This record gives sequence, C-alpha cells and structure tokens, in this order.
Amino acid sequence: MTALSQRGASALWVSLLTAASTVTTLALGCATPFPSLAALAAVHMHRRGGIALMLLAWAASQLVGFFLLGYPRDGSTLAWGAGIGTAAVGSALASYAALRALPYRSVAARLGLAYAAGFTAFKAIILGWALFLGGLHTAMAPDLLAEQFVRNGAILIGLYALYRALVAAGVPAPSQATAA
Repeated sequence: MTALSQRGASALWVSLLTAASTVTTLALGCATPFPSLAALAAVHMHRRGGIALMLLAWAASQLVGFFLLGYPRDGSTLAWGAGIGTAAVGSALASYAALRALPYRSVAARLGLAYAAGFTAFKAIILGWALFLGGLHTAMAPDLLAEQFVRNGAILIGLYALYRALVAAGVPAPSQATAA
C-alpha cells in the first residue's frame, strides 16, 4: 500500500468510526463511547489518525448535543464540552501508551489493555474537570462508573465487529503503527 493509499485508508476509517460514534451518540443521548474508540484506534491506527478520530468524534458529539439534543448554551456546558474533549484525547493517548508499555500479540489482549487504559484515563480527566466544574457525585458514582464501563465495553465489541465486517467486505484496513 502506498503512503497516499495508507493516508486514504486512515481517513476513511476516521470517517467511518466517527459516523458510527455519532449514531451511538444519538442512540444513547450523547454518551459518545470515547474509551471504546480510543482502544480500537490504538490497536488498528497510527496515533495521528487515532487523535484525529477522537477530535472528530468529539466535534460530532458536540454538534449533536447542541443542535439536535438541545444542550443549553451556557458557560458550564461549554466548559464541560472542553473537558470531554480533553478526556477523549487523553483516553487515546493512554491507550497508545499502554500498548507501547505492554506489547501483547493477541488482538483481544491488545483491545482489552487499550480499553482499560483509555477508560481509566478518560474518567481520571473527567474527575479533574468535575473537581473544577462541579458534578463530582455524578461523574464518579460507582454504579454509573460500572454501567459506563460495561456499556463502553459492549460498544467496543460492536465497533470491532463492524471493523472486521468492513475489512472482510474489502474496505482497506488502516496501517497499524502500534503493532508489537
């Protein structure tokens, strides 16, 4: 695959996964599965493509929230939007770092490790924003954390199945810079 076709495949996957996350955002009332996207990106994409995916998925979730779901346009909501954006990017960076630190060979182990690191980083960054903006009791409630962990894990399985189905159908896979 040439460099141009690798960039095209990466851009295609960023677009496809952004669209899939937007559908998930709409279906779940703006609960974009950032840790799931981060894990899938860390396992199957170069870091640059993964960060682009996180930023585009974040932008799409903000557009859905403000223009379709009627988010209030106030300072607190805008600040939380920025917090979620930083948490999304932090989730991806943590997923990539975990795979560099522990280079497992099996895809399942890599996805699990990247997901655990991405989810932990996402929630840690949200915790930081909650300390500043308020809402700590909601952001860190154990029952909600468990529900989000399971829901995002299920979404990761669904996104991976979509990924495998599209590759099997002939969509070129993105280049994998992080493979061990």
